[in-house]
Amino acid sequence: MSPSQPTTYKTIFFDLDGTLLPLDMDAFLHEYFARLGKFAGERGYDSERILHAVNEGVHSMIKPEGPMNDVCFWETFERLSGISRAEMEPLLLEFYRTSFDEIGNSITPDPNAAAVVKELKDKGYQLFLTTMPLFPRIAVEARLRWAGIDDASVFDRITTYDNSHATKPFPLYYEENIALAQGEGSEILMVGNNTQEDLACCALGADAFLVTDWLLDPINFDYSEMKHGSLADLLEFVKTLPECE
Repeated sequence: MSPSQPTTYKTIFFDLDGTLLPLDMDAFLHEYFARLGKFAGERGYDSERILHAVNEGVHSMIKPEGPMNDVCFWETFERLSGISRAEMEPLLLEFYRTSFDEIGNSITPDPNAAAVVKELKDKGYQLFLTTMPLFPRIAVEARLRWAGIDDASVFDRITTYDNSHATKPFPLYYEENIALAQGEGSEILMVGNNTQEDLACCALGADAFLVTDWLLDPINFDYSEMKHGSLADLLEFVKTLPECE
């Protein structure tokens, strides 16, 4: 971990999957689609059609700008499945409350995640959960619980598919969040595990701490000179930060 001291932060941006939440993304997505297909089939729907429509709907949200992400998702889903949002959305919310939430039973949280969040909250920092905005809030809160963070209200903002117009690593995603933080990019510390998606925030002036427990490095980035380390290292780092002014 780089020993250099940061500029003055006011807001901490946290990624979730692979950062606060110990998660193998490929295994998670396999389990997610398997459970969703079973859930849809048990309710009389064509599982393959539903899964195809959901998958394409997710891909439609990965864009640099445009309508709110949920609008893109549901337009694509309705077109490919022939099923309306009014009919399917309540069922998806039921899925997130039940079968989806059970995925967390196989995940052992890292207690350092909750400790980092508590340390920063107690010091008065504004906390944003800048997770990839592809899910409704109920699914994000479930994954927070899996991470050992039961109270989502500790975050001043949680990015979800119905409050975001873009996704990582596109600039608009971070521009929206920096604007809502009511500060400058230089007052942000981005905490994430993906060198492409999370470190994109640095292009807008943010500092970053790269969590390496579940590191994703699709761009073969040399992070040796930046702040990085395990969640345990991150906890030690945030303990050195002053009270937020």
